Amino acid sequence: MTKDSVENKQPPEEEKQERFFAEFPYPTYEEWRAESEKALKGANWEKSLLTKTYEDIQLQPMYRMEDIEGITHCDSAPGSYPFVRGTSATGYLTKPWEICQECDEPLASAFRDVVLHELNKGGTAVNIVLDKATKLGLDVDKSDAALVGKGLSVSTLEDVQQALSGVNLEQIPVFLPAGPSSVQLIGLLIAFMKANGQDPHQFTGCIGADPLAHLAVEGKLPANLAVIYDEMTAAVAWVEKNGLKLKPVLVQGQPYHDSGASAVQELAFVLAAGVEYLRNIAERGISIDTAAQQMYFSFSVGTNFFMEIAKLRAARMLWAQIVEAFGGSEEAQKMHIHARTSAFTKSVYDPYVNMLRTTTEAFSAVVGGADSMHVGYFDEAIRPADTFSHRIARNNQIMLQRECNLLQPVDPAGGSWYVEKLTSTVAQKAWELFQETEAAGGMTKALEQGMPQQKIKTVAKNRADGLAKRKDVILGTNMYPNLLEKPLEVRPFDYQAFMKHRATEIAAYREDIDEVECQTQLANLKKTAKAADFTGGALVNTLIQSVLSGATLGEITAALRPASSAELAVTPLDIHRADREYCQLRKNTEAYVARTGKNLEIFLVNMGKIPQHKARADFVTGFLEVGAFKILKNDGFPTVEEAAQACIESGSSVAVICSTDATYPELVPPLAKMIKEAKPDITLFLAGLPPEDLQKVYKEAGVDDFIHIRANCYQMLSKLQKERGIQ
Repeated sequence: MTKDSVENKQPPEEEKQERFFAEFPYPTYEEWRAESEKALKGANWEKSLLTKTYEDIQLQPMYRMEDIEGITHCDSAPGSYPFVRGTSATGYLTKPWEICQECDEPLASAFRDVVLHELNKGGTAVNIVLDKATKLGLDVDKSDAALVGKGLSVSTLEDVQQALSGVNLEQIPVFLPAGPSSVQLIGLLIAFMKANGQDPHQFTGCIGADPLAHLAVEGKLPANLAVIYDEMTAAVAWVEKNGLKLKPVLVQGQPYHDSGASAVQELAFVLAAGVEYLRNIAERGISIDTAAQQMYFSFSVGTNFFMEIAKLRAARMLWAQIVEAFGGSEEAQKMHIHARTSAFTKSVYDPYVNMLRTTTEAFSAVVGGADSMHVGYFDEAIRPADTFSHRIARNNQIMLQRECNLLQPVDPAGGSWYVEKLTSTVAQKAWELFQETEAAGGMTKALEQGMPQQKIKTVAKNRADGLAKRKDVILGTNMYPNLLEKPLEVRPFDYQAFMKHRATEIAAYREDIDEVECQTQLANLKKTAKAADFTGGALVNTLIQSVLSGATLGEITAALRPASSAELAVTPLDIHRADREYCQLRKNTEAYVARTGKNLEIFLVNMGKIPQHKARADFVTGFLEVGAFKILKNDGFPTVEEAAQACIESGSSVAVICSTDATYPELVPPLAKMIKEAKPDITLFLAGLPPEDLQKVYKEAGVDDFIHIRANCYQMLSKLQKERGIQ
């Protein structure tokens, strides 16, 4: 027999694997559950293995093929409807996501230096963060100091020239959240390109208006919403008429996410805002195809790894279905997503841990299929980013692309029973909330009624409760605090000097222009705006000419809205970080120490040898150090009398008895009584949670409360601060 004939008789690899696995019994789900219940040794199976999320989704301990039965999107291919697997058939293989790091330097010259450094070191897009004055269409010399300093200040064409000198916008995409309206900033950047001999038809990216996000954050708009929708329509019409690849509408999820919203809420309210923009643009004579293709979406990505992946996948699917229902083409159904790692999850204390948080968040964004991404700076909760934090954040993305090889495969999460089921569940719940928002009259009406605000507030409170009880952990903040850390240096910003400098720049600019020509163009702009022809392109063309003639941002805004008044007002969202309450606890103690020169000292009444008390003493220490209190430790006392005497002599106004449950019935009553008789005002805790009958005995002896794993850490520490005059 020849060698070839022997090889030909060998079973194929698939058959070998089948024979191998056939040697093992195939357990059913029921059998697996029965075994897992045995392993829990009587503990409640549901409470132990099922996880309830803030999206009101029950996560199972194991997912099976049966879980994705009936989920139709699982049969779709990448790049095809409903785009849950991405809008491109080749994913990142042919076009990686844009490395799009935010730059918020206030001065144009410093902004340019940072942007050029980003692009030279691996960045592929320019991400411009504007200050509030610029977003409102105000010149800095006519605005308040509270509106400047956090973001680039732009008032003139010269400002844009300084900020983007050396940047070829024919080749480099721009991502610019423009605030309530984008038409003025589009005019400024197109004028810059024309003045520098660049072809605007090659300009790509997003200069996006998002008036409802601005309304939700600020509680009001700078002009009547109908006027702002006119401006949005003018921008969309001009871009379409001139064949630009620019997107002038942006729908952001950040305001909702940064208020504590669940992934379902962020997605639902983004969809509702997007639909409102589609309707208003279409009502002004623009086709659904045109309107939808000129919209960009932006989501925050938090630390719940799989939930965030599911959110982005579900977002594309639901948006495709929405645009299809409006009659939009398959190309118009594609959602383009910018992802930003969460600002909500970042901590002030132990800030270097933020680097780890952004890494997992960025990973979620990539697996979820984001088209562009900003990785947050590890110190963004504390101060403006410096060179080091810029480098770490940028390299995070480069590492994911080059070292981790995440440019392949297409849709890496596709086919995962868990992710596919979670994607479907998130989509279903988001659709239900979207429909509820629509039933309220749309996103604007819902905001006026306070519906999104209230729903988000409820989830935010649940998140705060989870952190207060330490069911959820912020490392270095409500668990394992590092009291020896040195705070990061915060560089001061002189707002008055900045305002004076900018006023001088704008005054010099105005002196150097042809005032007659400028006023002529502004008069033309005012006339064009009054004519209300927002689909012909004349408005933006006239606006660009006004910029080229020397008009400032504030002058252009005044010409666009000569008689506009903002009548709409809503309750603003409560933008905050998850660590807000605990961060304030630490700051209270730090301020108290700075004010009095002393800290609240807490004496550990450790009973017995080290093995007897160490576990609970360590737990209590970590629990109390969350409030930055000083813990007085010791190696334990052999007798009740010695322990009580040491506690009394320590001078502490707070003490914690630490030992074992078995020794407490004998030790606690006499020990607590001795301490309380000598120091009636002392707050006395017991480490652990005894049975209810013993709790009553210990409280009668003088114990005030119990420190245990289910205790409300924030509430107890806050109460201590109030009682001791710290807050």
